[in-house]
Amino acid sequence: MDDTYYMNAAYQEARKAFDEGEVPIGAVIVKDGRVIGRGYNRVEKCADATAHAEILAIGAAASCINTWRLSGCTLFVTMEPCIMCLGAILQSRLARIVYAVADPRLGAVDTYFHRQELERAYRYFPVVTYGVMQQENAQLLHSFFDTLRRKKQQER
Repeated sequence: MDDTYYMNAAYQEARKAFDEGEVPIGAVIVKDGRVIGRGYNRVEKCADATAHAEILAIGAAASCINTWRLSGCTLFVTMEPCIMCLGAILQSRLARIVYAVADPRLGAVDTYFHRQELERAYRYFPVVTYGVMQQENAQLLHSFFDTLRRKKQQER
């Protein structure tokens, strides 16, 4: 199975967020070809600013394999992680990040590049792949925010 297969699984998680009225971001964590953690944004539903897809997937993966060390695992996420999620990624020792869409506002992997400082502090940085299923995930995000804007205009 290739990156597209697992990114599609993350996309399906993002669809769940979309259906619940959350920003449609989904994530899965893969170890040895098996999905061991899934998550999608639940910030509004949980009333928790830390309930990002990546954080929830990391927690699920750690529970699945009974350790917080996710060495050898890959995170597939539909949008570039923010600085909070990047911190959790580094703390959990994920080996690789694959993301679909850049986040020009809050992205912390490539958009606001903190790599040199973080690599010096952690003595490693995950391998990064960008753009897998970019079009599909960008469309889902655009659709969500277009709907949100239309709803706000109707409320005026």
